[in-house]
Amino acid sequence: MKSNQDASQERWFRRNRMWLVTGGTLLGYAVFLHVAFGIPTLVRQLAAIGILPLVVALALLIMTYAVRCWRVADYFPKETQGQFRRLLKLTLVHNLLNIMLPLRSGEASFPLLMRSEFGMPLARATAALLVMRLLDLHALLAAAGVGLVLGQGSASWAVALWLAFLLAPLPLFGLKGPILRLARRLPERLRLLVDEIERGLPAGPSAFLRAWGATLVNWGVKVFVLAWVLRLMDVTPLAASFGGALGGELSSVLPVHAPGGVGTYPAGIVAGALSFGAASSTSSLAIIGKAAVNAHLLILISAFVGTGIAVLLAPSKRS
Repeated sequence: MKSNQDASQERWFRRNRMWLVTGGTLLGYAVFLHVAFGIPTLVRQLAAIGILPLVVALALLIMTYAVRCWRVADYFPKETQGQFRRLLKLTLVHNLLNIMLPLRSGEASFPLLMRSEFGMPLARATAALLVMRLLDLHALLAAAGVGLVLGQGSASWAVALWLAFLLAPLPLFGLKGPILRLARRLPERLRLLVDEIERGLPAGPSAFLRAWGATLVNWGVKVFVLAWVLRLMDVTPLAASFGGALGGELSSVLPVHAPGGVGTYPAGIVAGALSFGAASSTSSLAIIGKAAVNAHLLILISAFVGTGIAVLLAPSKRS
């Protein structure tokens, strides 16, 4: 009896170890914040922004999740036709898991959820996720490049390099056809896998441009909102607020990602703000540190609120 009970407990811990690590990390982070800044101090700084700006910021952040959902719906119009609310729930749940689980392990939920909700093969959904993540990273790096160009005084060579990087996805997408034609020479079993991967890639230039455009809108709005919030919390100059927003979001798409983004996301904001001209004095670092923690908290709140709304709106049965 005791042996069976121990085995059952071991299985439970094995199944839930990711969430246990996440919960322990969040608890430790809360203790650290209280010791380092004081929770009441952080709350007062966030409240000083004002109710209306906070509501507007939250609404815009949640809107970016709807843009992400539209990108997936446009990517797979046949598979998701008439299922936008269900897809919105899937998108938000995937986003929340991606935020809360360590080392980007939440990414694996997207192909699994697409298979369970829409019967989509794993290879097809994984290929789509890879393309979307590459577009996400490209959009953020392109935005960061704006700051680097400005730092060079908008020199013509810097602008030319930035434009070349900005437009790089277009010729890369043009290589899709030749690569797939080479894949036709593979053995039949591998060709079937390649066929599913091909269905997870944009069907043509117009589909690719729509996915690219949605990506730019999504990250453009998100970075703008975060920069605005950081500026309202006295992160100066304005370029530093912009750099802090970019730094935080870049930390969220890189493989090194703590559970819930605790530590890594605020550190990305601080590093980005300093890189874009924020003062490195003790008083300035204290302001940036508290603002970074509260901006991260705003991201977490938007993810939870957005997921809650999506769950409430989702149909109870699959149509």
